[in-house]
Amino acid sequence: MNVPLSSQWIDASDEQAILEVLRSDHLSLGPRLPEFEEGLAHVAEVAHGVAVNSGTSALHLIVRSLGLKEGDEVVTTPFSFIASSNCLLFERVKPVFVDIRPDTYNIDPTRIAAAITKRTKAVLAVDAFGQPAELDAIESIARQHNLQLIEDSCESLGSEWKGRRCGGWGAAGAFAFYPNKQITTGEGGCVVTQSDDIAALCRSMRNQGRGETGEWLEHERLGYNYRISDISCALGTSQLRRLDNIIELRGEAAGRYNALLKDAPEVITQTILPDVTRMSWFVYVIRLADQFTRADRDWLIGWLADHGIQSRPYFTPIHLQPFYVRKFGYKPGDFPITEHVSARTIALPFFTMIRPEQQQEVVASLKDGLATRAREVAP
Repeated sequence: MNVPLSSQWIDASDEQAILEVLRSDHLSLGPRLPEFEEGLAHVAEVAHGVAVNSGTSALHLIVRSLGLKEGDEVVTTPFSFIASSNCLLFERVKPVFVDIRPDTYNIDPTRIAAAITKRTKAVLAVDAFGQPAELDAIESIARQHNLQLIEDSCESLGSEWKGRRCGGWGAAGAFAFYPNKQITTGEGGCVVTQSDDIAALCRSMRNQGRGETGEWLEHERLGYNYRISDISCALGTSQLRRLDNIIELRGEAAGRYNALLKDAPEVITQTILPDVTRMSWFVYVIRLADQFTRADRDWLIGWLADHGIQSRPYFTPIHLQPFYVRKFGYKPGDFPITEHVSARTIALPFFTMIRPEQQQEVVASLKDGLATRAREVAP
C-alpha cells in the first residue's frame, strides 16, 4: 500500500464553485474575493480579512503595515517554516530567536522577556502544527513591553486558545491555504485583523499600492502583486463551508494515530495543552525518543519510503538554514531544544480523508522499521 504524505479534499461542490467563476466575467478582483474574506474574518472572529496569494505574503504585509523597518528586532521561534522569519528579513528586520518548549514545540513564553532589547518592536508567535502558542501569556508580555503581537496562524485555521480563535490575537494574524493545509485554494493566504488601518494598508499593498478609490493607474504607496484570483477564492469559500467537518475528521485521524502509537515507547507524540479548547490539526508529527539520533531518524524515513510510506523531517531549525548561518553566524548548540527536537521529528501521512487502514499500515511499517533499526545498531 502506498500512502502519500498529504492529499487535498476536493469535492463536487468545490468543482462547481470553480466552474461558476470560470463562466463569469470576473476571474480576479470580483465578488468572490470579499465573500472569501468575510468568511475568514468570521473564522478568526475579527472585523477584517485581506486575502492574498500566500501565507508568506500575508506575513510580509503585516510586517509592513506595522511599520517595522531596518534596525528593528522581532522575537520569534526558530522551529517553524522559514517564512515566519523571512517575512522580517524582507524589511531588513532582525529575527531574534527564542527556544521552544520540548513538549508543545511552540515558543517558550518564559524565555521571551530575556530576548527583548531596546530595538525590539514585536513578538511573532507561531502556532506549530495547529496547536496555538500560549497566546495569553505572550500577549501579556507584549503589552508589558509595549510591543506588537503578530500571530502566524498559517497552520492553525479554526484552532482556539482558551476559547479565543487563532488569528484574532494581537495586531494581526496570517492564514495559509497550501494543499496540505486544512482548507486549500491551491496557493493562498489571508491577513486577519481587528484594525481598520492595518486592513486598509494591506488591501492597498497587495494590489500594487493602489488606493481605496480603485483608480487603476494611481498608486499611493509601494505595493506588490499579492492578489489572489476569484477562482481561488471560490474554492476557498466552498471549502470553508466544510471547515467544522474538516477539523473534526482531522481530529479523529490524529486520535487514531495516538491510539495506534500508545504502545510504542520509542515514539513521543506532541503534547496538546488543556487550554487548547479547539485543535485544528495541520500535520501529525512524531518525535523519536532521546536514544535515537538524526541518523536513525533519516534511516527510518528512508525505510518508510521503501515501504510506500511518504514522510518528512519537520522542521529544520531556521537558525541552521545555510542562509541564516552565513548572515547571522548561528551554529549548532545555539538553541538546543529546537535542535534536539528537530533531529528526531517525522511528519507521518496526514490528511482529511486518510483511511484507518492507511494509518494502520503507516504505524505497522513504522514499528517494523524501529525494530529493524534497533537490531542493526545493537552492539
